[in-house]
Amino acid sequence: MSVMFRSFSIFNYRVWFIGALVSNIGTWMQATAISWVVLTELTNNDAAAMGITMALQFAPPLLLVGVTGYVADRFDRRHLLMITQALLMLLGLTIGVLLVTDVMTLPMMYAFALALGFIAAFDNPARQAFVSDVVSRENASNAVALNAASFNGARMIGPAVAGIVIVAIGTGWVFFVNAVTFVAMFVALLLIRPAELVPRAKNLGPSRLADGFRYVGKRPDLVVTFAMVFLLGAFGMNFPIFASTMALEFGQEADGYGLLSSILAIGSLAGALMAARRDRARIRLVIAGTALFAVAATISAFMPNYWTYAATLMLTGFAVVTTLTTANGYVQTTTDPALRGRVLALYMAILMGGTPLGAPIVGWVAAEFGPRAAILVGAAAAFLAFSIGLIWVIASGRLHREEGRQFRLTLDETRPLSVIPPEEFSDEVAGTTPIRIVPNSR
Repeated sequence: MSVMFRSFSIFNYRVWFIGALVSNIGTWMQATAISWVVLTELTNNDAAAMGITMALQFAPPLLLVGVTGYVADRFDRRHLLMITQALLMLLGLTIGVLLVTDVMTLPMMYAFALALGFIAAFDNPARQAFVSDVVSRENASNAVALNAASFNGARMIGPAVAGIVIVAIGTGWVFFVNAVTFVAMFVALLLIRPAELVPRAKNLGPSRLADGFRYVGKRPDLVVTFAMVFLLGAFGMNFPIFASTMALEFGQEADGYGLLSSILAIGSLAGALMAARRDRARIRLVIAGTALFAVAATISAFMPNYWTYAATLMLTGFAVVTTLTTANGYVQTTTDPALRGRVLALYMAILMGGTPLGAPIVGWVAAEFGPRAAILVGAAAAFLAFSIGLIWVIASGRLHREEGRQFRLTLDETRPLSVIPPEEFSDEVAGTTPIRIVPNSR
């Protein structure tokens, strides 16, 4: 098996990947439908209302970060995912029924967006941490990247299919299709072999919600990573607002909007596959990715027509997935395994929780000054993220000139952590284990 797809050699991961791919297609179909129905059916092209919808959907991960991370660390993640997936399916079906029967209103959609966000707040950290249950530490970075490939492969298919379904038979039916795709995830979770899951690390002391915050606070590299991710998530990743408003500016319908989202996913998929080839995630690539995103977003804001704008989205997608996939892998592989769920919950809260702050601002800018101005806001945020990362690298002393090469610079990276199983007691171990003797204080 090639280096890029090495995690596929593990049965549990193959099953998980297939189930997640099908489910992700439905998720992207639903996300596209929600954005379009708010923009064109429940409002008169009101980008600010879209921003509010996104804010409500992404607020719970930020507000519940301590609780959701604790739950992901303390409970069986496979069983937890079965519960969250069932609830998400039920909500999707309900939204579909209300749309088909013409009962849905904007306040009701706001309420459903908040409910979806609440469940996703528990689902996302469990999903992220479950990868470390399925594969060993050596394959964790590769598995994270392949998950991103699955996510963005689905992003290529889902929005385009959603656009066609909306034009052909109506928005509500998209949610019914999404409900069917959840079956694949349920089957995958049932087929996973519990005996082959990686043993989870346990805290030696009492488990506290604040442990994740304290751990991150002592890791400046994680603080910087989270700061860059926050800026990108809050202002740069409002693609439903960018793509839908630009589609309307170019005179396109729902299928045109869906195609833009799929084209964005082409670059995203390429970024994910490139990340899968790397042996491990490095913070230098996170910093470089934010710079590339700033450049790509700036270029896209000045494109004169639909197809040139669509072409620039591939570079934008490549940049954002390179950044986020690398950041996710870096957090997973360099974090204490006993705290991984809580740290990942904090990571997802910062990534997704920035949206309630940024999306309404970006939506308002799009409504008042046009979509191009909104895209430039995202580009400015990405440039600020890059500046934070660059300043930290220089100030931390990790960047230095390589010995023997005058113009070659190197960056000291944090090494991945692994769980070291305890030795079984034996005479040999007892004879070689040092015993700490406390000196007499008298």
